[in-house]
Amino acid sequence: MHPGTRHADVAGEAVRRRLRDAVIDVAPVFGFTVGFALTHRVVVALAPAVVAGVGICVYRLVRGERVRRALAVLGLMGVGGVLAACSGQATQFFLPALVVHCVMTVVTPVLLLLGWPPMGLAVGLITGERTRWRRCAVRRRALSRGNLVMLAGHVVMLSVQLPLFFSGQAVALGAVDVFGPIVLALTALLGWRIYRRGVGTHRCEVSALPGPLGIEISHPSHRMERTSQS
Repeated sequence: MHPGTRHADVAGEAVRRRLRDAVIDVAPVFGFTVGFALTHRVVVALAPAVVAGVGICVYRLVRGERVRRALAVLGLMGVGGVLAACSGQATQFFLPALVVHCVMTVVTPVLLLLGWPPMGLAVGLITGERTRWRRCAVRRRALSRGNLVMLAGHVVMLSVQLPLFFSGQAVALGAVDVFGPIVLALTALLGWRIYRRGVGTHRCEVSALPGPLGIEISHPSHRMERTSQS
């Protein structure tokens, strides 16, 4: 199998797995939202959120899966829970997620302009090729286009959540936030399909000789063909 195809399969499976995980990750937010809607007491609403977060970690440990993502979700929920409990305002529970959306909305355009799409960095970590994708202009452009869809997901979430946050509508904010991980996972899947369509049949051949600092140099296949013909 061609290395590029193998990498695409690995990254594509990771994106689909993220979509499946997103459905599970919403359990703590769902528990808090339902608990607050029924009792209107922040401390009481935190109980089902904590139980759901710990339950996700245990579930993944039992299945032998990595729990880093579950721990990250639990950490954000913990920070939000402390903010909500100290302030007495349920909307503070969702503040960490809003901050993440804000950071990604600001940072992503800067990285895209610099030629470092976050989607490419994630794909490099998943496939183990690190930043070698940057040596191929075709892949770099396709990753940037796919990343625009993911950026749109963060912008849409912010445009809906910020008015609810500032108006103090905790239940409505929680209902929207439940769909947050699912929306972002869907945009990641759509962005990946845009990337695959942008790459098309293009393949990058990896040379046998290492490049600077021991990094293998990736050459577009059509460039290799022109060289052999000359």
